[in-house]
Amino acid sequence: MRIDNCMTLTRRQFLTRGMMAAGAATLPYYIPVSTLGRGGRVAPSERIVMGGIGMGGRGSGDLVWMLNEPDVQWVAVCDVLKSRRLAAKSTVDGKYGNKDCAEYSDMRQLLSDRSDVDAVLIATGDRWHALASILAMRAGKDVYCEKPACLTMAQGQAVMETARQYGRIYQTGAQRLSEPNHVFAIEMARSGRLGPIHTVYADIRWRDGFRHDWLPAEPEPPKDELDWDIWLGPSPRRPYNSGYVNGGGWYHFYDFATNVAMWGAHTVAQSLAGLDMTNVSVIEFEYAGPEKTMVTHLSNGVKLVLFRVSGSVWDPCEYWHGACGERFDGPEGWAAAADGYAGPDVSSPLLLREFKKILADYVGRTGRSLNHVRDFFDCIRSRRSTVANPDVMVRSMNICLAADICEQLKRNLKFDLHKAEFVSDPEANRMRSRAMRPPYMI
Repeated sequence: MRIDNCMTLTRRQFLTRGMMAAGAATLPYYIPVSTLGRGGRVAPSERIVMGGIGMGGRGSGDLVWMLNEPDVQWVAVCDVLKSRRLAAKSTVDGKYGNKDCAEYSDMRQLLSDRSDVDAVLIATGDRWHALASILAMRAGKDVYCEKPACLTMAQGQAVMETARQYGRIYQTGAQRLSEPNHVFAIEMARSGRLGPIHTVYADIRWRDGFRHDWLPAEPEPPKDELDWDIWLGPSPRRPYNSGYVNGGGWYHFYDFATNVAMWGAHTVAQSLAGLDMTNVSVIEFEYAGPEKTMVTHLSNGVKLVLFRVSGSVWDPCEYWHGACGERFDGPEGWAAAADGYAGPDVSSPLLLREFKKILADYVGRTGRSLNHVRDFFDCIRSRRSTVANPDVMVRSMNICLAADICEQLKRNLKFDLHKAEFVSDPEANRMRSRAMRPPYMI
């Protein structure tokens, strides 16, 4: 197939025939919605066909968000919990006024059966994020995966390598990288308007310790209601207990979750986006005791403070007054953003004078939408990297996971960011991976 004939193909033919080789150069494929179909509607052959894997609280929210995009067509949903997959199917069918949305209990069946699906949302429990992303990309699907994207450094590296090998588009759900207030704070730091940044604060809310035990056995529900083996996936075999499933109880157990990365998957990524990371080779982590703020030192002289706020996620602190905040401090002032803000916080109102211009410059320079899922869909069409691409994910997750290991070992650590390993510390390096239960292995 000649490259100059690509633009005569349908979008589905273009994606199917041209995107399997990692790193292959392709032509941009932006198509104005107004030129497709009738009355501005997108023609069926040009729609991005979506499936969803994990349709609980976050997954159902993402589903509604993505359903609003006019060039996206949802055709399948998957969840091991019957009530959730039926609810998701009802949402999709209600949107389109039919009963066509297929529902699956096993993601592997969705991935193997639905060659028409271009991309998948992955919003399972954290234990499944990395493996599900890898299976989907191997099946030729682009992936939008909720955070934290992995439980270990080894898993994150495998996700990044798979995206490169199979030439897939991958976006992690660090959506604040695309929200105006956070983009403004990031751009204030990145552009030098605050002077050389010396300190960055990232909102980290450590749990009050992980549970390393497990809950007592209860009778398993029928497989059609909940397939417990699939629910566990790569995690250690544990007896069924409804306390894991109901209300996100799994979140408090080491077998199924992470610590710092639960919040840091957002805020560390936001913090790094405002810094020049090209000359950062080593990061030093200072252990300050359980439930304490952790200070890290980047080799470029910047201090990254993983700031722990006690109490409610909305309790104010000296750096922000909402959740998932970051703040950049430089000699010319500071800028911060967090959830619930009408506008970003700054050290002087004068810094807000160019708010609209800074956002317009960002959009003009990057060509990105200030809508995280729209950035994902635009990148599916253009085949360029997303704003929260695998490299961004791995770098921020490695810092979060290194902080977790520092907290578990209760001592200072030095981490080589390029090699993704601890310096002269075999014990810490062994903790960069966890065993994965057969057959749910990478």
